[in-house]
Amino acid sequence: MESTSSKPSFLRNIFVRLLLFGLFIIAVRFTYVVTVTGESCTVGDFCFFSLPESFNFVITTSTSPEASSAISVKPSNGGVSDLYTSKDWIKAVHFYSSIFQDLIAHGYLSPDSKSLTVETRTGQEVYALRQIGVEDSIGIFKKASGPLVIKAPQNRIPFDNNTFDFVFIGEGKLDNASRPLDLSSEIVRTVKPGGYVVAHIVPTKDTYSFNSFLELFNSCKLIKSHQIEGLDSKSSMPFIHEVVLRKEVDYVVKFKKTSGNSVNKCFVPGHKLELVKKAEPLISTEPMKPWITLKRNIQNIKYLTSMADIRFKSRYVYVDVGARSYGSSIGSWFKKQYPKQNKTFDVYAIEADKAFHEEYRLKKKKVTLLPYAAWVRNESLMFEINRDPGKEVEEDDKAKRGMGRIQPAKNSGGGGGGSKREVNEIQGFDFAEWLKSTVTERDFVVMKMDVEGTEFDLIPRLFETGAICLIDEIFLECHYNRWQRCCPGERSAKYEKSYGQCLDLFRSLRESGILVHQWW
Repeated sequence: MESTSSKPSFLRNIFVRLLLFGLFIIAVRFTYVVTVTGESCTVGDFCFFSLPESFNFVITTSTSPEASSAISVKPSNGGVSDLYTSKDWIKAVHFYSSIFQDLIAHGYLSPDSKSLTVETRTGQEVYALRQIGVEDSIGIFKKASGPLVIKAPQNRIPFDNNTFDFVFIGEGKLDNASRPLDLSSEIVRTVKPGGYVVAHIVPTKDTYSFNSFLELFNSCKLIKSHQIEGLDSKSSMPFIHEVVLRKEVDYVVKFKKTSGNSVNKCFVPGHKLELVKKAEPLISTEPMKPWITLKRNIQNIKYLTSMADIRFKSRYVYVDVGARSYGSSIGSWFKKQYPKQNKTFDVYAIEADKAFHEEYRLKKKKVTLLPYAAWVRNESLMFEINRDPGKEVEEDDKAKRGMGRIQPAKNSGGGGGGSKREVNEIQGFDFAEWLKSTVTERDFVVMKMDVEGTEFDLIPRLFETGAICLIDEIFLECHYNRWQRCCPGERSAKYEKSYGQCLDLFRSLRESGILVHQWW
């Protein structure tokens, strides 16, 4: 009986010794990983730094079943272990840990902060937050990567208004967003009043670009802006512009579209005035051969997009007022020559001459045609096509078709110079109010205007309504009683204004902070 009772005791002692030996091996291995390899693990290594197979945390929302209650995601086929134990992933975690610790030191983040990381593919930022004690953290991306990242639609955040104390978006994700305004609006919507938004963007080289970025966060105040070193010199962002913003009020849409006859003067910010100072000088002396001088002047033009970065604009718009045919300026100049910084522009062609309308309708060159005359109010107008005397033009030769201009319906006279005239009644529309209903302050708007003298009516109307401040860059052909090409020493009687009055118009635009170029 005695020998029988001692047998379990003997087996128990062996089991305990084996267990202690195993724990000793684990401790030695852990010590080696920490002290020798610097907490980096390779595939197959054992390391306490790597994530467990199942990792649970709680964050709630009422708008997404995927993000509600407790999240428990088990990595599939060991793929996560390959990722989470890689040196690059761990290096990124260390980098973001230092970033977030600095933000904690400055009071922008705390261990109690409910935190969100936007556009994080694998969740390094989320894990870094949890590692330094900010446990209530989650990330979103278009594809889930459990347990750190949940799925979210593009440019949408699946959480309620005023949910988070801290929102982070890194790696220049906002720079490359397809619709930066949509994404930034979602960030502002979900951060609490008094909460912080921290963005890592590619360093801006001009104040225009940085102010465009700030305009995306219309309810936030700039708290801090500085440059820091990136993850390493070989990364896509060796240097980072870190911007800290604080939400000042409950989320509201501040942008307003005005209509009617309301006067809406606008304020031109300093960064736009600085760009105007860098523009090419105006041609101060009237050219003897304006059609040659002005065409050559294109070589001197300093485009806004060659002086500033437009990546943070919400939308990109080109408005051709007096477009004529597609190849006249849209296809021949804007599409081919204007530096668009790889942005896709929405193109609007405003053309009253019905001879060109069918071309836009049939060819559908992704151009929105407005078959009316840009004017100062909505009313019927007389539209006349002037043709040079003695010059016969085939009906389908639109390239040589005379230029059209408008006048109020009650005054159908004029034309001057004995030219042949073709007069039609057309519909005019309030161009300034249309512009205010079509674009916003956050859009990048380029306009070309060639309206045969009507610029002296349209430009003052743009100032009166404040619509002028919605335009970033204008290419303006100003019409005056210039020297005639056909008859040396004679001026055209077609236009009443002088070259000096055109110069005054250009100067008034530039003095108001509008980047305008002399066009032909």
